[in-house]
Amino acid sequence: MKAIESINYSVFFENSLQELKHFLLEKKYSKVFVLVDSNTEIHCLPLLQDALGDIEFDVIEVTPGEENKNIDFCIGVWKMLLDFGADRNSILINLGGGVITDMGGFAASTFKRGIDFVQVPTTLLSQVDASIGGKTGIDMDNVKNIIGTFTQPQAVFIHNAFLSTLDPRELRSGYAEVIKHGLIYDADLFEKLKFIKPAGLNSDIIYRSVEIKNEVVKADPFEKGIRKILNFGHTIGHAVESYSLQHDKKPLLHGEAIAIGFICEAYLSAKKNKLSKEELREIIEAIRSVFPAYKVAKSSYSDLLELMKNDKKNTAGKISFSLLSKIGACNFDSYCSEEEIIESLDFYSNFKN
Repeated sequence: MKAIESINYSVFFENSLQELKHFLLEKKYSKVFVLVDSNTEIHCLPLLQDALGDIEFDVIEVTPGEENKNIDFCIGVWKMLLDFGADRNSILINLGGGVITDMGGFAASTFKRGIDFVQVPTTLLSQVDASIGGKTGIDMDNVKNIIGTFTQPQAVFIHNAFLSTLDPRELRSGYAEVIKHGLIYDADLFEKLKFIKPAGLNSDIIYRSVEIKNEVVKADPFEKGIRKILNFGHTIGHAVESYSLQHDKKPLLHGEAIAIGFICEAYLSAKKNKLSKEELREIIEAIRSVFPAYKVAKSSYSDLLELMKNDKKNTAGKISFSLLSKIGACNFDSYCSEEEIIESLDFYSNFKN
């Protein structure tokens, strides 16, 4: 059995849905609930249902999309749990991408002061990032994950067959987090990824990506130190993502926005943390080979800065970054001025191959 041991739980890779069935039978929960969105209900729930056999469960459905990861939809989940008679010996299975695993984890961790939940991530992004590490959360006032808890799942079940349900854009979004793990922690992984595009990712690469995140999280479960390196690209990337959700007809996906953050924050790494110009160019070329350019208008800069100022990682009003010292190594608690951040946005917009 191929599994990674995390903080009081296991991440299963082989025969994972059968492992989920064994887990549920062993735990003997009073009630089982499955949280889905309208996409995973169609494409993923049948696979889960087949695997669970005669185990009975109730389905709770929400509308897909980051814009719906908010308190109103969370209240809807809580009301459904109440209506279905959930007690403190119930379990919530979160079957979906990062929105489902984030919001479902938060809903479970707060309902009746906490019921058990497991993550069954169905997107590449949620498999290598959102479902691992015990962060739960919802968005508020266009600030991502500003309300949430640190609550570990009982287990995570990664089933690669779900990835075949994704379109190329969703695969590319998840690929960004795999690249990040190479940039902050494993130069060899980053080197391999230069020759493997999103559609070519294999189970070994996914396993290594999960392994990296797990190693970092185990070393720092509550993000007081080294776990902050996982935020590389996210200070600027989250702001761009939130702005795009508000203003674009076709908003950026998480990984697409984070890829912009990678380039901007790699620039800041070269300016403030000794990342070499050669490695800066190497990072940009790798990102640009996968992710199309996005127009970050100068008129958006003030809004982007305001979003960054509300970032939960900040200290004493200073905007916090995790910056690379080289490919495969990252420092945290670096602070950049508004002028430097604007420079990095200009650099992204003006960079020519």
